[in-house]
Formats: sequence, C-alpha cells, structure tokens
Amino acid sequence: MVLKRQKQPMADAAADHSETEGGFELELRTPPDDGITRRWYAIHVHTGQELSVCRNLLNKAKELDNPDLITNVFVPMERVNEVREGRKRAVQRKYCPGYVLAQLPENPQQYPELWRAIHEVSGITGFVGTSRNKPVPAEDAEVESLIQVMRGEKEAPRPKIDIEPGTKVRIIEGPFANFVGTVAEINPERGIVKVQVEIFERFTSVEVELWQIEQI
Repeated sequence: MVLKRQKQPMADAAADHSETEGGFELELRTPPDDGITRRWYAIHVHTGQELSVCRNLLNKAKELDNPDLITNVFVPMERVNEVREGRKRAVQRKYCPGYVLAQLPENPQQYPELWRAIHEVSGITGFVGTSRNKPVPAEDAEVESLIQVMRGEKEAPRPKIDIEPGTKVRIIEGPFANFVGTVAEINPERGIVKVQVEIFERFTSVEVELWQIEQI
C-alpha cells in the first residue's frame, strides 16, 4: 500500500479529496503498530451520501475506546473528461457510486463496539460480502492500485470494450444525453465511439467517449 508515513489528525483521513494537477491529494493515515491486522472493506451507502458517510464514520471513530479501529475511510474518485455546452473539461467523478472504502480490523464483526458504531451511521446500508454478518475484504492490491490512480502515480486502466459496430447504445452524458443510436465506429486508443443517432428525422454520426454510453 502506498501511504504517506506521517500521522495525521483523524478528521483528515476522509475529508481530503482535493484535486492536484496529476491526481487527488488523498491523505491516508499509517495504521498503528498495535498487533491488529487491518483490511480494506467496501461499505454500501445511499448514493449521494458518500462524503458525508466518510465524515460521520471518522467522527464515530473518536467515540470509540480505540479510535484507530477505523483507520482510514475514503470515497473512490476518478478524473474524467466531461462535455457540457460543447466544452470539454476535467471533472471529479465517483469511481464506484454508492460505496466507500474503510480500513478496519480484519473480521470487524468481532468488535462489537466498532460494529455497532458503523451501523449507527446514517446512510450506510451494509457491507459487501456473502452475508450480512461477515463482510468480505477487498483485495489489497486492488485498493492499492486505486489509490495510486487517484494520486496520479499510475494511469487508470483502459475501460473494457465489450461493444462492437452495430451495438445499440444510449448516450448518458454530454449534449446528446438520452439519445439512442447504433455504434458505427470504435477507437479504443482514444476511448472514442461514433454513434449514429436520429436528429430531426435524419441520421447523424456523433462522437462520444466510452464512459458516456451504455449498452441497451
């Protein structure tokens, strides 16, 4: 895990998602050397409440006998190009809407005070796992890779292209949002797709990015 080795105030662990030229200024605390094995867990939350859940989790941590049981919490973010009113700009977007990542003791359900405190936070609906009472930790390498991408230390993986010419899609972002059309051409290197849409009873080819469409 690529972490800064300076200890920081508890509140900063979730609050700092500020963007820099190369990525996000994601500040994470170094887990204390207390003999507790910690893992990353994905927590499902109501969409739109991710940042408030982060803050509230860290506030709950201060009420615990051992505040370090909730070591780090953050919202996975990515920087994408958005087209609005014909202009292209880089914006922050949640990488996995509806989820936050929390660094907790392995098998957090075995810590009653911690388990109760997490479920008291408004907006949390549960952990990702095979059952309600036994969350499954995320792969450490996967979380580390995500952190490196957010910090601009490595490139984000190219989106998997599972469409082909002739695929019917809906444009979900940009000036042609909600138009339905057919994929005419794909440029995987640029992440660009040309879609044939009907505008004023005429078929027109529009160019959009892969993240701006969804398959029907």
